[in-house]
Amino acid sequence: MSTLEYKGYVGSVEFSKKDLCMYGKLLYIRDLVTYEAATAKQLVIAFESAINDYLDTCNSLCKKPDMPFKGSLNIRLGTELHRGAALAALSNGVKINEFVKQAVSEKLGL
Repeated sequence: MSTLEYKGYVGSVEFSKKDLCMYGKLLYIRDLVTYEAATAKQLVIAFESAINDYLDTCNSLCKKPDMPFKGSLNIRLGTELHRGAALAALSNGVKINEFVKQAVSEKLGL
């Protein structure tokens, strides 16, 4: 999937063959923010405009805007992975949260 990024927000890029338009929505937030356009260039403009409008609307309503990637993550590993991670964390002398952070960092090459 193609994505766009602006001001810390990530949005999807989709194409409707039926309507012959491009469209998307902000990802990783609870609020629904959508945008659409006829061309890729116009979609980028609509995406950025949707974010600016969302932030302005939240501000006028005295509402804190939803932000993606808050730093906490609820994951479902399944019994075997959960058990394996817990035991590996214990044998490495770290909490399971630290073990998972290290594993993700290693996988991402960070």
